[in-house]
Amino acid sequence: MKPTPIRESVTTIGHDGTRRFLQPALIFGSWWRARRAVAWLLIAFFAALPWIEIDGFPAVFLDVEHRHFHLLGTMMGLGDIWLLFFVITGWGFLIYATTALLGRIWCGWACPQTVYLEHVFRVVDRLFEGDHVSRAKLDDQPWSAPNKMLRRGARAFAYLVLCWAVAHIFLAYFISIPGLYPMITDAPLAHPAAFVAMAIATGLLFFNFWWFREQLCLIVCPYGRLQSALIDDDSVIVGYDEKRGEPHGKAAPGIPTGDCVDCRRCVQVCPTGIDIRHGLQMECIACTACVDACDDVMTKLKRPTGLVRYASLRELNGGKTRFLRPRTVLYAALLVIGLIVASIAVLRVQPAAFKLSRPPQTELYALSEASVANVFRAKIQNKDEIPRRFFISAESPATKVTVLNQSVGMVIAPLTEITLPLTLLVDRQDYRGEFNFMLRLRSEDGEISLLQKAHFIGPDPRTLKQ
Repeated sequence: MKPTPIRESVTTIGHDGTRRFLQPALIFGSWWRARRAVAWLLIAFFAALPWIEIDGFPAVFLDVEHRHFHLLGTMMGLGDIWLLFFVITGWGFLIYATTALLGRIWCGWACPQTVYLEHVFRVVDRLFEGDHVSRAKLDDQPWSAPNKMLRRGARAFAYLVLCWAVAHIFLAYFISIPGLYPMITDAPLAHPAAFVAMAIATGLLFFNFWWFREQLCLIVCPYGRLQSALIDDDSVIVGYDEKRGEPHGKAAPGIPTGDCVDCRRCVQVCPTGIDIRHGLQMECIACTACVDACDDVMTKLKRPTGLVRYASLRELNGGKTRFLRPRTVLYAALLVIGLIVASIAVLRVQPAAFKLSRPPQTELYALSEASVANVFRAKIQNKDEIPRRFFISAESPATKVTVLNQSVGMVIAPLTEITLPLTLLVDRQDYRGEFNFMLRLRSEDGEISLLQKAHFIGPDPRTLKQ
């Protein structure tokens, strides 16, 4: 007998702590078709990004080995990693704003766990093991049964192939498609690190989609717990119209009942095993399966659909949903501000990087009969795919500073970073004490110009006159 879902415990864990595997039924409906279309678009987008080239590089290429990161035509080096702050915070505000407005629509429609589990791996389940009734019967059979061994074995092999493919597509984001192909075709020992990484990634994906499944949403993912702080009475969620549905049960003479006939179809199709009639729950991922199931039953009974539907708690209690409210305005404002700041920061990313520091264990300054010298260490990165000649010059309004050995500049190869010592001189007769100045890095064609602030250190100028 199947357990009855309760609010106090997840259905996937038995009273003795054992794991219960869910076999949700498949329900076709308008929401299912919409989610299936969105899921396949997202999967196609994920698989296509490494193949799409922009300015000679994949649209998304995180070249960790060489510390170059290509994002939709923008090339960033390790020194630009701080821009991830805007990506992370912007994503956070987007999730906050979306959740405050539309509840857990991310979980049900766009989360990779839901997309792949519901629209790829459960399709494999049905292909090899049949509908939810057949799968439940197969669960009860011993592993020694030939039918179970054959069906589960074929399903496991299909899972391994799919997990292998997903892991390799993900790897392509870091090494590109041209870099991935020889790793696939060569012997494993030719690329041992990549082989081990892919074996581990494939194994983790297999474990997740074969055994862990919805437990990732219920136990690991913190988003379900965050919704209690993000959702209010005006957030649009998947909810049950209790006023219309209760008291639920089959109609009988002299017994008043609501529209809910207690068919438990909403429970049968739920991928996390909850009963939506218990109200908003942490386990609900807003996948709309219960909406399609209930609408199907209501249509057959010639009753109005929408007993389970997208609605706010305020609407389900007879009120009107307020979309504009302080939290949604605040989240939206923070999101817009973040997008503006991030756009400006990305547009200001230069195709070169210039960092200045003082070498360790060196004298702060050196004196000669003619000058005072400071030694710096310059780190220069050419992020472009073409070689460039760079020049370094010093700019100071009060004191003339000379940079040695920079008259002809330096040629830096594409996507290369160099470190070189810089010796800066000030004539003794011009030296008036320590001062700040600017070092400018410019390209020969004038397209790149970067400034670094520096401080020139020297002795007390009065000692030079003695």
